Amino acid sequence: MTRSIINKYFLIIIYLLLSSCSGLKLLPPGEKLYTGAEIELERGDIIGKKKRRLIKRVTEETVLPLTNKSYLGMRPKLWIYLAAGENPETKPGKWLKKKGTAPVLMSGIKPGVTASIIDANLFNTGIFKGYTDFNTIEKKHTAKVIYTSYIHKPYTFSELTYAVSDDSLSRFIISAKEQSLIKPGNDYNLDILKNERIRIDVLLKDKGYFYFSPEYLLFKADTSSLNQTVSLNLALKDSIPINALTVYRINNVFINQDYTLSNDGADSPKDTLWYRNNTFSGKESEMNIRPGVILRSVYLRKNEIYSRRNHTITLNRLMSMGNFKFVQVKFSESDTAAAGFLDVTILLTTMTNRTFRAEMDIVSKSNNFTGPRINVSLLNRNMFRGAELLYMNMAGSYEAQLTGIDQNLYSYSVNPQVELTFPRFFVPFDLRVKNSIYIPITRLSLSYNYLKRVNYFDMQTIQFGYGYRWKENIRKQHEFNPINLSYTSIGNQSAIFKELLDSNPFLKKSYEEQFIGGGNYSFTYNEQIGPVKKMQYFFHGTAEMAGNVFSLAKLTGGVNPSSDNPSTIIGSIYSQYAKISIDTRAYYNFRNNKLAMRFFAGVAKPFGNSSILPYTKQFFSGGSNSLRAFHINSVGPGTYFQDSGSRGFLQLGGEIKLEVNGEYRFNIYRFFKGSLFVDAGNVWLHKSNPANIGNAFSFSGFMNEIAMGAGAGVRIDVSFFLLRFDLAMPLRKPWLEENNRWVINQIAFGNSTWRKDNLVLNVAIGYPF
Repeated sequence: MTRSIINKYFLIIIYLLLSSCSGLKLLPPGEKLYTGAEIELERGDIIGKKKRRLIKRVTEETVLPLTNKSYLGMRPKLWIYLAAGENPETKPGKWLKKKGTAPVLMSGIKPGVTASIIDANLFNTGIFKGYTDFNTIEKKHTAKVIYTSYIHKPYTFSELTYAVSDDSLSRFIISAKEQSLIKPGNDYNLDILKNERIRIDVLLKDKGYFYFSPEYLLFKADTSSLNQTVSLNLALKDSIPINALTVYRINNVFINQDYTLSNDGADSPKDTLWYRNNTFSGKESEMNIRPGVILRSVYLRKNEIYSRRNHTITLNRLMSMGNFKFVQVKFSESDTAAAGFLDVTILLTTMTNRTFRAEMDIVSKSNNFTGPRINVSLLNRNMFRGAELLYMNMAGSYEAQLTGIDQNLYSYSVNPQVELTFPRFFVPFDLRVKNSIYIPITRLSLSYNYLKRVNYFDMQTIQFGYGYRWKENIRKQHEFNPINLSYTSIGNQSAIFKELLDSNPFLKKSYEEQFIGGGNYSFTYNEQIGPVKKMQYFFHGTAEMAGNVFSLAKLTGGVNPSSDNPSTIIGSIYSQYAKISIDTRAYYNFRNNKLAMRFFAGVAKPFGNSSILPYTKQFFSGGSNSLRAFHINSVGPGTYFQDSGSRGFLQLGGEIKLEVNGEYRFNIYRFFKGSLFVDAGNVWLHKSNPANIGNAFSFSGFMNEIAMGAGAGVRIDVSFFLLRFDLAMPLRKPWLEENNRWVINQIAFGNSTWRKDNLVLNVAIGYPF
């Protein structure tokens, strides 16, 4: 070990011993450490609390520089930096200096400049006659600055008049004045004026003023001291370029599907195709995607007035097709005798048509089942030269219970799937979503799943779906599947499995052969897509019905289907039910931390041809994305206790579900995040359900049958991937006797038996909600 390394470790040890020291004695002679500033508002009492907080925040954001970070009054990084000052050229000294932070000295602070900036910011918020004084408070080694701002009530907008010299511009601006951001009576704010100019610029861009800019608009202000108001007059600046006042139309539209950054037009194709007033590069037979398909997403059309909205729609729709790496739209002055024409060049860089992907992972569930899973998929992005996406996937998995009462439980499954999507509504009549940024999707899917529960049963499921998905805007999405067919059969039932079913008629009925034919609709509203706000909301609602068409056909034929004498389709009993659920979430963002809350409610009702819901359509509670203090699908229904040790793979679901989750998410260090959470909920059966399992749902009694758990988690968040470890314990067990369901007083972390029976580790990818 070299002498320099010994010195380095010696200095580290010294740092650990003396890190409680602030290091102030090591400051350069005559210098004082700057410890921050305080803002005081004089005459702030004449302003409401909300406005006062806003003004205080505006002034605090102005104060710079930031101070040296302290932890419980200590500044270890400052001490490291100052400790290196005695040997700055040595290797340990350089290393310490790199790990530390330089002191923020009072000699480098310019309070007069900061006070002027505070006054400027106050002026921008309508406090035109305010001013700021400052005072420096010094101690032996430190100093701080107190800024005192003398303020008054902000000036308010009184009126907005228009004096736009160009008649065409004036007509467009005045026609949209109802959308103005400047409202009489509101406080003056410079940001409102800036945003109003941007709003008008967007308006004019949609009217063909391609070269217009917000900088060409000028607000002239007239203030009145008597009632502290501001009258504004909007005008055009002098010497505006003539092209900024010209309405532009589209002339030629050139589209190149084979553009690459390497050639950049150097080897552009000589062959061109004139198609619906557009010029395509290359021969039609050699084009990757048919011209007509491309033009469904091009809203910049010959002889039409330029519109920024149509420009944006074209970019978004072409990118959302899923066939192009890059999309560029370039504009140039058209070489025509008449002025006011633009040529449009759309450059498309095509992605590889086929993508093969293979992945393998290990799945670990909270019920102690673990095993590998393999996925092999092939994606064809342009199946019929119409930007259709063909997705073929083959999945296989194996899982076994490695710990628990019965370690002979294991299963494996094989799941081939084919999905074909069309970038339009695929219907027998003309249905187009006009002027939408987003392309609607028609989806066809077919899948087969073979599941082998060794020593129990074989299950085969065939599913077919046909539906549509479209976005109303960036936050709102709709999905409608008018055809959703599923057929499930169970074979090779073992004696053990039959015995379990015979002991539970509800479970037996759930596992009967079922043919499900129906449709569903879902709506999603998601504010997490887009700019981060202090409060963000999420809503997902789903409604589903099945079996009604078959029952109607039976009734037409003179047959009245009932659960006592169920009818069949293609030799199998069909299910008839209605199901609805809502998932609402709220996210409160503050100081880089987040409080996340979720409420889930769902109800399903079998009727007509069915007395019990199909197993796959029931609600379940418990697991890594539900009640994390309980094993997967192990809670309920009602007060029923599911002994996973004796029941193995078979879990009971319910027809009603209520669940509430709360989670506080915070930063630990870099990509390590932490969480504290509480989960509560359960599932129940209807009173009309023939199975006598747990207490049926009732409004007067369900609160006393809620399961509850709490815990803490650690997440590894590397932006594109999040690995989650949540450790939870139950606080309330609804299956216990009524007065003994709270188990908080039984918590005993030092007891190995308690830990084994109560602590549940959930390992998952992504957030639970």
